[in-house]
Amino acid sequence: MTYTPKTFTLPSLEGLSEKQIQAHLALYEGYVKHVNLILEKLQAAREGKLELDPYTTAELRRRFAFEFNGMRMHEYYFEQFEGDKSDDPESALAKAVREKYGGETFISHLKEVAGARGIGWVVAYADPANKMIHVVFVADHEVGQLAGLPVILALDLWEHAYMVDYGSSDKKSYVDAFFENVNWSVVEKRFANAISAA
Repeated sequence: MTYTPKTFTLPSLEGLSEKQIQAHLALYEGYVKHVNLILEKLQAAREGKLELDPYTTAELRRRFAFEFNGMRMHEYYFEQFEGDKSDDPESALAKAVREKYGGETFISHLKEVAGARGIGWVVAYADPANKMIHVVFVADHEVGQLAGLPVILALDLWEHAYMVDYGSSDKKSYVDAFFENVNWSVVEKRFANAISAA
């Protein structure tokens, strides 16, 4: 089995140019390509068609998490821009946000987390067991994910996500642009699906 890069139906995005999006999509496609390459090499080794020493095999297995999570996180990222932007102030997500953050808005909390120095991801998770939301900064997408929790929002803070439009030093403007374009109904649906599966 191989993975195929997904095609995203993206509207014109405010503050994110077509050139930036195309560069970012090319990076995503590179993750998909390398997931398939690693799977192919490991399969060939299992079938005796390729001889790999134990060190190389171990490194390929470690690298798989990097490539796979890079692929999947970018799919979450781009899916959030599809469709008409909307939100439901009475959705399960909105209620969970009000319960956890009170008067603070979810977006302001996400922006605060995104303001941390460094590269990585801001990831919002649904915890189905408690119908809660957790927001964390994940520096490397293959390390530090919250085990077993479904991703409901993924904000890419690696420079490749914004360098074309904002250079390497204006992450704040990119984060603002990101939230101008998020279709919250996608995030709400992810949350509702996660808590209903518990």
